[in-house]
Amino acid sequence: MTMSRQILGRAESVDALRKLLLEAAAAGERELWCSDPDFADWPLNEPALLQALAQWALPHRRLHLLAQHYDEMPRRHPRFVHWRRDFGHVVDAWCAEHLEAGLHPRLLVAGARSLEVLDPVHWRSVESQERSRALLLLQRFDAIAQRSAPGFAASTLGL
Repeated sequence: MTMSRQILGRAESVDALRKLLLEAAAAGERELWCSDPDFADWPLNEPALLQALAQWALPHRRLHLLAQHYDEMPRRHPRFVHWRRDFGHVVDAWCAEHLEAGLHPRLLVAGARSLEVLDPVHWRSVESQERSRALLLLQRFDAIAQRSAPGFAASTLGL
């Protein structure tokens, strides 16, 4: 049984992201770790995914987001922005403005399962069920998050 597989192409990589998010939510994973420079290409605006995340979003669970900026979220993922407002109690969002776009990891970790986009131009990705790989990706996430500031507020207060 293979513990990891190569994925080639944008459509297949986005499908794998969607599938892993849906399966992790259904399995009740305690924490989801998502990193992307801006999350523009993620399937975060899909009603079925948001419904699964809403059912998953219990107070003891955490969705960790790490981006360089969240500027694309309101335009590309308005439903997710609304979900974020309703379920802010489970979301930790960090902004890593100090990191160059080419160095920002594109990954999703849920338990021992992970997906990493190695080549964002050609969307060459690796999907894995190896706990050791998931731990390495979490270490990368954590190293960047420690030097990052909170970002993507649940709501913006105006005067």
